Amino acid sequence: MAAKEMNDRADDAQLEALGYTASFDRKMSLWANFALGFTYLSPVVGVYTLFGFALATGGAPMFWSYLLVGIGQFLVCLVFAEIVSQYPIAGGVYPWARRLIGDRWGWMTGWIYLWALATTVAAVAMGAGPYLAALVGFEPSPFVNTVTAMLIIAGSTLFNLAGTRVLARVAMMGFLCELGGALAVGAWLLIFGREQSLSVLFDTVSVVGEGSYLPAFLAAGLAGIFQYYGFEACGDVAEEVPNPSRAIPRAMRLTIYIGGAAAMFVCLALILAVKDIGAVIAGQDTDPVWTVLTTNFGEGGARVVLLVVLVSFLSCVLSLQAAASRLMFSFARDGMLPASKVLVRLSSAHVPSVALIICGIVPAIIALGGYFLSNAIAVVVSFAAVGIYIAFQMVVFAAIVARLRGWKPSGPFNLAGWGVPVTFLAFAYGVSAIINLAWPRLPDANWYENYAVILTSVVVVVAGLIVLPFMRTGAVRAAVAGQ
Repeated sequence: MAAKEMNDRADDAQLEALGYTASFDRKMSLWANFALGFTYLSPVVGVYTLFGFALATGGAPMFWSYLLVGIGQFLVCLVFAEIVSQYPIAGGVYPWARRLIGDRWGWMTGWIYLWALATTVAAVAMGAGPYLAALVGFEPSPFVNTVTAMLIIAGSTLFNLAGTRVLARVAMMGFLCELGGALAVGAWLLIFGREQSLSVLFDTVSVVGEGSYLPAFLAAGLAGIFQYYGFEACGDVAEEVPNPSRAIPRAMRLTIYIGGAAAMFVCLALILAVKDIGAVIAGQDTDPVWTVLTTNFGEGGARVVLLVVLVSFLSCVLSLQAAASRLMFSFARDGMLPASKVLVRLSSAHVPSVALIICGIVPAIIALGGYFLSNAIAVVVSFAAVGIYIAFQMVVFAAIVARLRGWKPSGPFNLAGWGVPVTFLAFAYGVSAIINLAWPRLPDANWYENYAVILTSVVVVVAGLIVLPFMRTGAVRAAVAGQ
């Protein structure tokens, strides 16, 4: 106990040196912190949700997008690990970018990320609807999706309000359930349900004939791009983790290692278990995941798998909401939001309760919009992934600028001489991914649907620039860039 108290004092002293007083309970272990990142990344949610689209668009070779995107995001992860090791501050991307460049850049980074998180919570919660419908035998519909989203968001909010210890336990349970389910289902499919040889992973002819496969691969690669974020959530709760400068960089890397490997394993198992990939590409089998599950496990067994999937959706939303609330708390602590004095208050469970409730209400409103304004909400939700990627690259760019100004990472986790090339490669990857996400691919759709990603991004950025001057007038402390 004495050693723990000494370590907690050292962590609090480090935080005070960065200009803040300890407010949270440091009750989240390394493995619980990793579980938070893993359930945010959620290989089951990511793969199951986009598998049909990716396979229909790019065929079996779309599998390699998971590997390529994983490498690119691992570079970003390393940059973040260096930064959080020096600045273990709640809120993640906002305080990191603010320390590296300054107030305005940090605020805009946090603003974009906050809205991206809100739309992602709504998108993930609504995405659980078809799985709940299949589980209980309902017909999938916008109404079912909306009701499911409301239930998941409400449950997530209650768990988060219960405190850091409950958050850590639920995240760990979600991790064990998701990883165990992914490994069990994947192993069964590979051993008993295999229909394809490994050569199918290189078969591009069935997708595009003799033409170029690159456009199809880039489009299908969106599945990989949507998969690999979540490691940053480990840093969002930095003030709730003992010895964060060492623990969080490790948890971030574990999120990529284990989460990425699990996603690739699940994807590979599903691909090899699809009996007729041509039917998926031709649009004759529109739900290959359900086809594979019912073929191999029967409807009863498939529903057990769907129950695991729904637990994964809940734990994913839980982690997303926790990250968003800590970001809002971090904003408010610096006086960068209206009603900051209210938003910064912690409940008896030592969590930012008002921020948590807001981070449940806003996604719920977005999800309700999905029922009444389906086309409009599709445009809004399209911002979810690209907004996160933009915020990520704003942090990476901030690291580049800070390095050019003479900043040298001084935390326990340090890339040393590899820092500069890794940071530049991470930025190059991130910009490429953003371009791929924003690229218009629906020539027959309405213009606002075809350019939805660009449109929503511009709206969020312009709104942030309009609001920024008013927010900064209330700032209570200035960050010294690079220190």
